[in-house]
Amino acid sequence: MNSLSSPIACKVNNVFIHVSNLEKSAEWYSDLLAIPFNKDDVASPVYNIPITSETGLTLDDHTFDPGFTLSPSEHVLFNFFVEDIDEAYKFVKNKESTIVREIERIDHFAYFNFKDLDGNVLMICNC
Repeated sequence: MNSLSSPIACKVNNVFIHVSNLEKSAEWYSDLLAIPFNKDDVASPVYNIPITSETGLTLDDHTFDPGFTLSPSEHVLFNFFVEDIDEAYKFVKNKESTIVREIERIDHFAYFNFKDLDGNVLMICNC
């Protein structure tokens, strides 16, 4: 049997979200995830959201990249996990986020899509 080998680990290390206003986005994501926020901790060009899993979440305003043009993703970048999809939906709606796909239910799996401050599409799902 042939074995495959790669110097690249089989895991996602970090997700980058491109933003136009680092401080506002850091506060928005912190509020969304109910984590403490201190604007003094925000220093361009990136802000690392304190995530409680192996995969990190970094907001990037590209301060040092003058040729960069923000182009929000109209496709889901990643998803946040929730146990109660209906509770999460109400929570996101109360944050006045734009819902771009209502809750879809497929057997025990359910999800919905919404936009962050810059228009990037994110997903929340229960699996």
